Amino acid sequence: MINPSQILRLVYINRILVKHGLDEVILAAHLFRPIRFMLYLAPWNWVRFTRQPRAVRIRRAIEDLGPIFVKLGQILSTRRDLLADDIAEELTKLQDRVPPFPGTLAKEIIETAYGKPILETFAEFDETPLASASVAQVHTATLKDGKKVVVKVLRPGIEKIIRRDLGLMYYIANLAQKYWADGRRLRPVEVIEEFEKIIFDELDLVREAANATQLRRDFEHSDMLYIPEIYWPYAKRNVMVMERIHGTPIGDIEKLRTLGIDLEKLSTQGVEIFYTQVFNNNFFHADMHPGNIFVSDEGQYIAVDFGIIGTLTTDDQRYLAENLLAFFNRDYRRVAELHLESGWVPSDTRVDEFESAIRAVCEPNFNRPLKDISFGQVLLRLFQTARRFNMEIQPQLVLLQKTLLNIEGLGRQLNPDLDLWTTAKPFLERWMKEQIGPTAFLKRMKTNMPQWSEKMPEIPALMHDFLSKAVKGRLEVSYKSKELEKIRKDINKNNSRIITAIGAAAFIVSSAVAYGLDTYAPTIISGIPLSAWVFGSIGVSLFLYALFSERS
Repeated sequence: MINPSQILRLVYINRILVKHGLDEVILAAHLFRPIRFMLYLAPWNWVRFTRQPRAVRIRRAIEDLGPIFVKLGQILSTRRDLLADDIAEELTKLQDRVPPFPGTLAKEIIETAYGKPILETFAEFDETPLASASVAQVHTATLKDGKKVVVKVLRPGIEKIIRRDLGLMYYIANLAQKYWADGRRLRPVEVIEEFEKIIFDELDLVREAANATQLRRDFEHSDMLYIPEIYWPYAKRNVMVMERIHGTPIGDIEKLRTLGIDLEKLSTQGVEIFYTQVFNNNFFHADMHPGNIFVSDEGQYIAVDFGIIGTLTTDDQRYLAENLLAFFNRDYRRVAELHLESGWVPSDTRVDEFESAIRAVCEPNFNRPLKDISFGQVLLRLFQTARRFNMEIQPQLVLLQKTLLNIEGLGRQLNPDLDLWTTAKPFLERWMKEQIGPTAFLKRMKTNMPQWSEKMPEIPALMHDFLSKAVKGRLEVSYKSKELEKIRKDINKNNSRIITAIGAAAFIVSSAVAYGLDTYAPTIISGIPLSAWVFGSIGVSLFLYALFSERS
């Protein structure tokens, strides 16, 4: 159910949509087909005037709707399977522009979190924000021991705003899933569920501190990426204290050149960092846009803002690596088979037809220079192609697609001639060798040995019990299946309908008999006996109930 505050918010959203001339987009939905004529009754549509492209109008409307919608738009920008190309491209331009809240309010939040005056915690605290975003803002400070730090503070009341807007998003997603032709396949409700998880993870700064600590541990001995230190004694759910870093924003190419940074090496290392995080560590920074990446004077990457972290299952890692390697080798049949094996497309999909469609998408890429080929775009095009084969969207891959596109964009910005294939292919081949073969087998044996050694003493007794029951004919097999349970419920439901229909027929027949026998009974309409009306009405009601329940 939608509550009064959400109704007011919905009215505001509609006003924003109309302001940006998006009423025709809304009324184009199947749900609003009966009232589409209203488009021609709106006074602002009577006069023809030049409008900006629809993608630009959608982006500006999202920016006006606020930071939560901006974040959703940023994630949706990677969903080329869900959006038209022009809209997806425009949404990549969405920026998190949010005015800062007063520094005095940030000071009050910090004092409440620590339960003491701010100068008892910090030697210095600057009330002027260093940076401001949709969920939190950052202030500079100095600890009592002289260490320079930054203090991240959640926006006051942000959780209430997020819950209100998420409620609306769920409401709209449910309508889309019900009335949109592609709703069930594209699973908009699951997309919002994934977004909800991402946004609420960002609201817990203790979780972000833990993410930063894990990444710092993963790259502790690396000269490619530096993660600032977290000061755990100061970590609270709404306040986090982190080492202050100094570097050049990665988007400032001219300054990087002035500092003598090797941009070609930097671009290659960025790709290596991504694949190391995804495949070796299975823990990747999923918000690596230019505002969160800096470069030290020595040419080392520095990352900040660890609220959004991505992980993949072992199966997803392997299928992703094999897909990319199969694409390298132009083995389109293997790409098609991997989609079926992973369950990304229905099991009854014809492999030959799917292979032909994939070839039509991938083959043109090999007619271009390798430096012009984008992994991210290839994956997106593959998922678009799979759309007509009823591929279900995999929400767990959304963050990966977003991050991959960000990394490629950064790499090409630093070095337009970056050859992503040369950088990635050896890495993926090496990873696959580590996952398959004698070395991988021995590694898994070593990992699982403690668990096996704990269970092995129980195995003889379990086998003896199993064989004894089998010999004595007392072995029972218990099996539960969701499909069988559904069939059982359908059978019971149909039996109920049949019984209802038989009952209805019995009452109708009874009414006919009553009409023939009860000639002296009181009548109410056209001389028909009352008992016949009663039996007949009950029979018709039961018949209609059985009919409509069958249709539903």
